[in-house]
Amino acid sequence: MFNFPKFITGTTLLVSLIINIPASAQTLPKQEPELPKGWQLMDLKETGFYGISLKPAYLFLQGKKSKPVVVATIDSGVDTLQRDLKSILWVNTKEIPGNGIDDDHNGYVDDIHGWNFLGGPNGKADFNETTEEVREYNKLKGKFETLTDTNSVDKKQYAYWKRVKTIYDTTINKARTETEQLQPIMNALMVTSGYIKRGLNLPANGTFKQADLVKLKMTNDTLTQSKYVWDSIFSQEGGNQNNAAIIKDLSEYLAKLNNDLSPDLEARKRIVGDNVDSMDNKPYGNNLLKFADASHGTGVAGLIGALRNNGYGINGVADNVRIMVIKAVPNGDEYDKDIANAIRYAVDNGAKVVNMSFGKKISPHKEWVDEAFKYAASKDVLLVQASGNDSEDMDANPDFPNDTFLDGSSTDADNVVNVGASGPRMGEQLAGEFSNYGKKSVDVFAPGVKVTTVDTDAEFMTEDGTSFSSPVTAGIAALVLEYYPTLSSKQLKQVLLQSVTPLTGTMVLRPGSKTIKVDFASLSKTGGIVNAYKALQIASKMKGERVIAN
Repeated sequence: MFNFPKFITGTTLLVSLIINIPASAQTLPKQEPELPKGWQLMDLKETGFYGISLKPAYLFLQGKKSKPVVVATIDSGVDTLQRDLKSILWVNTKEIPGNGIDDDHNGYVDDIHGWNFLGGPNGKADFNETTEEVREYNKLKGKFETLTDTNSVDKKQYAYWKRVKTIYDTTINKARTETEQLQPIMNALMVTSGYIKRGLNLPANGTFKQADLVKLKMTNDTLTQSKYVWDSIFSQEGGNQNNAAIIKDLSEYLAKLNNDLSPDLEARKRIVGDNVDSMDNKPYGNNLLKFADASHGTGVAGLIGALRNNGYGINGVADNVRIMVIKAVPNGDEYDKDIANAIRYAVDNGAKVVNMSFGKKISPHKEWVDEAFKYAASKDVLLVQASGNDSEDMDANPDFPNDTFLDGSSTDADNVVNVGASGPRMGEQLAGEFSNYGKKSVDVFAPGVKVTTVDTDAEFMTEDGTSFSSPVTAGIAALVLEYYPTLSSKQLKQVLLQSVTPLTGTMVLRPGSKTIKVDFASLSKTGGIVNAYKALQIASKMKGERVIAN
């Protein structure tokens, strides 16, 4: 499951603004200065923004030659026509486009740029799903819900049911509460957006940003209140956003909540047609990579490798990557079967780095994903994953997937890097307030607060989330491998971790708290933030261990 914007989490502020506050009493909250686009790439000493020092990294690389690196994004798909991305997409040269034949005999027909494991016949995709706990609760309740004699059942199965039910109850209660709070906010935003557009003489499908609000002529209290509401929203979300993008984000979040409250438990079977509880190796999915939910995956791909210095969009981290698009994550929780198959697809088709910006609370077939992690390790492929956005200690409450394997063979795989989200400036808000953390479970932090990247249909977005910290880190790994191609996945992980300067003594607000401060160094294994320049310096002194095929 992906991250969603912060402003929609549990507040009735906007409804109060619309309904209760007289126009004459309104005072806008203090607005933080707009962050520069691309702050995540900047150097702390040069700019004051705690980015990854990409400029000195490229100065260090001057005169050196690179080799292309394939990076797979297991995500929601990608807009393959995005100007910043279309020329850097991985191309399966063994496949003849559009002939309906599996030319390379890899089990996937016409997989030119990747594969959609949520796809079905007739160009459909199961991209609206529920959470795993809802699926598991409904699957198991018939057996366990009315059980009175627990002696007659397998104790391990019953313990699993109890855990599922506990998480299910929490999820449903949260969904009900947030729907009650957020639906009136959604209605208010729709109404006030209409007033603003009329005030600006925009068409019904027009959009506006914060800078446009100064053009409004305050002819009545309704328009004044509407301006105040949107000023408040833009102040929280960033002036680069427009009203349509914010409403779209909230609409998607409400849809996710509704998917939990009124789940369509037959959607997968009806659309995709496979058995999610059987790793039977039967082919499923399709090759269509852009659906209505492709925004997240497009943004992730952009952060890794969007075309640099082309006068458009953003600059990605790496300058010579090929993005392999794997759609396996819906608006809801991913299926273990899809993730396991997606990792194997990436490995088998030449990816050397795999970005995984997703996670969930329950993994009914974790052994399948564990085996895929091990397969990636055996083929020298680095997996980079987001730690999650629940402000939780992953040492105590782990998300899935993770590299603590069920068979006890690993509690910290050599080829897996787990990434938390950091903010733009030194100070108490350096750790993203939403970010998961863990001294044992999270390896590094990387920029993930108000990060701007490309979106579908030539648009751009500024969002928060470890979903974006992960591709920034994956981009560094790819950049290092471009110029030092003999480094193994284990060495790449070492490079990333050693690039970090531990911020021991830097006291920050613990994610999820407004008052409790902790040492930033206590939030991850390395205690700091990744750095591209230092990573390249370290890599340049390493003797590579990767076996390069002739």
